Amino acid sequence: MPLSRSAHLDTFTRDHLPPADQWPVFRFTLPELHYPERLNCAVSLLDDTITRYGPDRPCLHSDTTTWSYAELAVRSNQLAHVLVDDLGLVPGNRVLLRAPNTPWLVAAWLATLRAGCVVVTTVPQLRPAELRTVGEIARIDHSLVDDRYAADLAAADIAPMSAQSELTERAATKDTTFPACDTAADDVALLAFTSGTTGRPKATMHFHRDVLANADTFARHVLRPLPDDLYAGSPPLGFTFGLGGLVVFPLYAGAATLMIEKPSPDALLSAVVERGATGLFTAPTAYRAMVGALPAGGMRGLRRCVSAGEPLPRATWQAFHEATGVRIIDGIGATEMLHIFVSAAGDDIRPGATGRAVPGYTATVLDEDGGEAPDDTVGRLAVRGPTGCRYLADPRQTDYVQRGWNITGDSYVRDRDGYLWYQARSDDMIISSGYNIAGPEVEQALLEHPDVVEAGVVGTPDPARTMSVVGYVVLRPGATVGEDDLKAFCKARIAPYKCPRAVVFVEALPRTSTGKLMRHELRARATR
Repeated sequence: MPLSRSAHLDTFTRDHLPPADQWPVFRFTLPELHYPERLNCAVSLLDDTITRYGPDRPCLHSDTTTWSYAELAVRSNQLAHVLVDDLGLVPGNRVLLRAPNTPWLVAAWLATLRAGCVVVTTVPQLRPAELRTVGEIARIDHSLVDDRYAADLAAADIAPMSAQSELTERAATKDTTFPACDTAADDVALLAFTSGTTGRPKATMHFHRDVLANADTFARHVLRPLPDDLYAGSPPLGFTFGLGGLVVFPLYAGAATLMIEKPSPDALLSAVVERGATGLFTAPTAYRAMVGALPAGGMRGLRRCVSAGEPLPRATWQAFHEATGVRIIDGIGATEMLHIFVSAAGDDIRPGATGRAVPGYTATVLDEDGGEAPDDTVGRLAVRGPTGCRYLADPRQTDYVQRGWNITGDSYVRDRDGYLWYQARSDDMIISSGYNIAGPEVEQALLEHPDVVEAGVVGTPDPARTMSVVGYVVLRPGATVGEDDLKAFCKARIAPYKCPRAVVFVEALPRTSTGKLMRHELRARATR
């Protein structure tokens, strides 16, 4: 369909959408997915929710404060004034956000959208080189950063930067109302970054309507949040799993969220028990850890638990259910799709299966020729729905979108009832503790060490993390660098969760006759 009139004065994102013939097929099969042509999702999530449920409901909790919906509206409106009046930002400018999960980060996210700018939220673990790549791809115009995370961003030197303390001081003097930018439903709202098997991040572009579409599909039909719910979770808002579960879905429903800055399994469990959370978003690793640490009273208020980011083992599902009575909602999503598109809840859950296509989506399994694979046959998972992949100026668009389908890179089997059963990743992505890790990116970090001649990185089975990162390294003659040295070297350059948990020194790496690294050989070695 033709694009609407854009409100963006800076047209960078629309100018860099993939060609229309490379887009997936978009389907809007539910009445709630028919959005008006002019739409600002910040208004839908905050202003419209206040109109439905009132301004005084609790919205965001932290260790030190609680904000009502009215207070969040005031702070985001004032911050939007700072962005426009003081910083001179215009609709379409890209604004990078860098902070842990805090109420302030949510206010900054809403303010950016309200001003008509494009949000680029990053995870706190990223290092300067990684941030610099994000800045180069997205052409960041300004960065808003928690003071504690400013040093890495300053080292990246990608855009003018404003710290939270300065922004808060300026915002306190501003008007508490701000007229939202009249964005189109198909104006770009978010640039969400993902890593491909080449290691270079890809920026996925999502419209204002896409943000609501996930709430009107997965949240409405599977999660089913209630206004009195209180959500908690571990994923940072820089991951779309966290953005949906901890911001978009609760706001859309008039519910509240616990913002936990350092959500280790122990901290998460403590917060859920002490604060009486009714909903939880985290990875299977955390659910496994919680089972062995549950207090005598259990988690009595817990109503909905969602797992994503890596396959949910049947044993973990069963152990958690026996310990709490809660049936974990498994799901598969993708940054390219913004959130979960295959799932099941309640009595529809079949432990071990990911689920079925979420209402509003169609999911199937394709064979090698692109045709639909028979039931009980392994093939490539393919999805269509109201959201889909649009990479920013990236030739890998045609890898992800084929014949109108979003090809997720996962191998699945579909049974005769339409349930989808995960088999493996179709590419070299390593999934560890809910994080997607591109092996080539870790290889590049290892290769920056002056004593490393070659490096190959693969994932190996790990019952605690699904997979562990293992690096195979060829050193220069005479080098004496050790395993711990290389681990520390990597941690200074890439996010710690990406770093190898083991480094194996070898004389040579297996390669094809054309010089390509044979990662399947390394995987075979690692499992012997």
